[in-house]
Order: sequence, then structure tokens, then C-alpha cells
Amino acid sequence: MGGRLLQPVPTAGAPVVRRPFYRSLYFMVLLAILAGGAVGHFWPELGKDLKPLGDAFIKLVKMIIAPVIFLTIATGIAGMRDLGKVGRVAAKAFGYFFFFSTLALIIGLVIANVVQPGRGLNIDPATLNAGAVAQYASAAHETTIVGFLTSIIPTTLISAFVEGNILQVLFVAILFGIAMAIVGDAAAPVHRALDSLSQIMFKLVAILMKAAPIGAFGAFAFTIGAYGLGAIANLAALIATFYLTSLIFVLGVLGAVCWINGFSIFRLIAYLKEELLLVLGTSSSEAALPSLMQKLERAGAPRSVVGLVVPTGYSFNLDGTNIYMTMAALFIAQAMNIDLSLQDQILLLLVAMLSSKGAAGITGAGFITLAATLAVVPSVPIAGMALILGIDRFMSECRALTNFVGNAVATLVVARWEGELDREALNAALGSPPGKLAAPPDPAAGPGDKNVITAD
Repeated sequence: MGGRLLQPVPTAGAPVVRRPFYRSLYFMVLLAILAGGAVGHFWPELGKDLKPLGDAFIKLVKMIIAPVIFLTIATGIAGMRDLGKVGRVAAKAFGYFFFFSTLALIIGLVIANVVQPGRGLNIDPATLNAGAVAQYASAAHETTIVGFLTSIIPTTLISAFVEGNILQVLFVAILFGIAMAIVGDAAAPVHRALDSLSQIMFKLVAILMKAAPIGAFGAFAFTIGAYGLGAIANLAALIATFYLTSLIFVLGVLGAVCWINGFSIFRLIAYLKEELLLVLGTSSSEAALPSLMQKLERAGAPRSVVGLVVPTGYSFNLDGTNIYMTMAALFIAQAMNIDLSLQDQILLLLVAMLSSKGAAGITGAGFITLAATLAVVPSVPIAGMALILGIDRFMSECRALTNFVGNAVATLVVARWEGELDREALNAALGSPPGKLAAPPDPAAGPGDKNVITAD
């Protein structure tokens, strides 16, 4: 009960059988992205027609997200001896989310002020097409913090799964897991059944991932075919600044967090390369959510921590989205020669902290939160969002990649804070040298921080 869903992780120094690189998912997805880009560029109409391939794959993955989250969390919590740990893990996770999400907003604001990617465009606000962004402004107006919080409670237990709302499934799973833990031995048969179902569900994940290259091919062919490489050239300064800022955040800020906690951001990225390419190809971090949870558990994070941190992080730990919001808002102001005072920029920052939570989990959330943020700074017209509408698809890929890495780091860090990160499994997963720990043992760590690998 409560063992790992995957096969036992090889111990350090054990021989590892590797498949030829050309048969790996990483290589096939990379090849699919390159092929999709070529088709979209040379035959744009055909590229647009391939959109259903990407949409179908994302629907396949979304189909299993709700049961994967429910089973992971419910069995993880039911196996806990200390139910106070649920609140403790949640508190640590939200503390991490708040600090680094705010830091991402500040970094985006600072770099946009230094680089000023919109300066010199001299756009006349009267020439902008306000109708092009009207739907995003409307969605932002209808989204409130209170409405978002109350929407976490599903109408029925079943409706959470029917609608596929991640936070609603998370809410139901936590309550169900706590109830099983309180019932105790009488709930053991249910616990065993859910544990077995978990293994079946993750095997299904592995089967569906075989279709990932097809999905990435169709999605990327559509992106290039519909928007074209010309869109990138027109606003190259903003795209380059955004990608560079995100890279600085991931390698600099998150890299430092990883180093402090005893593992390498580079090794983590290499470990998650298949998932990162899938996110890049589909522009959707949800496409890699089940696989991320599976790999983090393989890397030594306990099921209870993975189940709590990853789904909540997908809604509340949006580092890439936060960088995008402040940077895009300042770009629009600079492009229209609008000078924002320090007071306006602080207001922008404060509102972005709230609006990024209010629109969490909504399709097109990056654009919606930007609209909600600009709405409180009257000097910057919302119609200015039309300037970046054409390149939003290319920026969404970077947002998703940054968000994805941020949540992977958050999960391993919270697991270590809990003293439950299996260091030997982490070393084996990330490819640390045999016989070396990713970090020296913490003498203050609890008994859960032992280098013991469990398996069903």
C-alpha cells in the first residue's frame, strides 16, 4: 500500500539497459516537431488542416488527467499516518508558489524596463483593432477571485470528473483520501483496489504517450501554418526578451533553488526532456501532466506530495505566465509611447498577483489575465493587446515550458522540506554519479528522508 506506481528504480551502479536513441520518445517527438514546422512553413494550408491531430492527442491526455490526480492523491493521503501532514504540505507549497510567482512578476517588470522591447514602434492607439481582443477582455471582466474560489467546489462528486476541472478533482480527492485515512482498516479493501487501479491508469498513460509524436507533429504544423514565421520576425524583440528572461529565471533562479536543495536543474531538465518537447510541440503543459507526476514519483518524491503540489501548481504556480504578464503590459505601453510611473507599475504588479490566480485553469488564461491586469491601469488601453495577439501562440510555448519546469522544481523542493525526498531514487533518476548523494543528508531530517526505495 502506498508503494511506487512504477517499476523499482535501479540502484546506483546497477547496469541500465538503454534503447537506441532513435527509438526514444524524445527523438521521435523532436523529429515530429521539425517535420511539423517544415510542413507548416512550406505548405501552410496543409499545416492548418493537421490541427485535429494535435487537438485529438491533447483530448486523449485530458481524458485521463482527472482519474490520475484522484487516484494519486486519494491513495497517497490514505497511506499517511499523520493527517496534519496534508495541511503542512499544502502550506509549504503555497508559500513556495506565492514567493516565486511574485519574484517572476518582479523579474519580468525589471527586465522589461531595462531592455524596453517596445520602444521605438510608435504605435497610434487609434489604429488598433479593439474587436480582436474583445473576447479576452470580456472573459477577464467575468472572472473574479471569489468566483474562482467558489468554483473549486463541484456541484456533485461525479461532476468534478465529468467536467475535468483539475482543482475540483483535487478537492474531492483530498476529502476522499482523508475519509479513507480516518476510517482506517475498514477502508483497506478500497485502498488496495485504488492502488491497483493506479497502476493500470499509469500503464494507460504509457500507452497514450506513444501517440505523442503524432500530436506534436499536427499541433506544430498548425502553429507554423496558421501564424507563420513572419509573425516572429515582426515582434522579434519582445519574443527574444521574453524567452531570454524565462531562461534566466529557470537557469538562474530555479537553478539556484535546485542547487540549494541538492540537485541540478540541468539534470532535471534532461530527465524531463521528453515532456518538455511535448509541451513545446503542443503548446500545452497539460499534455505532459500525467507523465510529470509519474516521473517525479520515480525521482523520489512521495505520492502524497506529488499529488498535492503538481495539480495545485498548475493553477497557482505559473512562473512563465507571470513573467509574460508584466513584460507584455510594459511592451504595449512602450510601443504606444505611454510612460508608466513607478506607482502605476507597482499597481500593475499587485493586480497581476491577484488576476493570475483568478483566471487560473481557464483556456487562454495568459491573455485573459493580461486583460484583467491592464483594466486597472487606465493609461494603457486593453486594445493594445492586439499588438501581440499574432505572436501569443509562440509566447504560449515559452510560458508553458517555464510553468512546467517551475512545478517540477516545486514538487521536489517541497518533498525535501518534508524530509521525504528519496535521495537514492533521485540520484538514479537524474543520473548522478554512483555512490554520491545529490546532497549531504540533513541531520535534522525525519525518518522519511532515508535512502530506501519501495515498490509494490
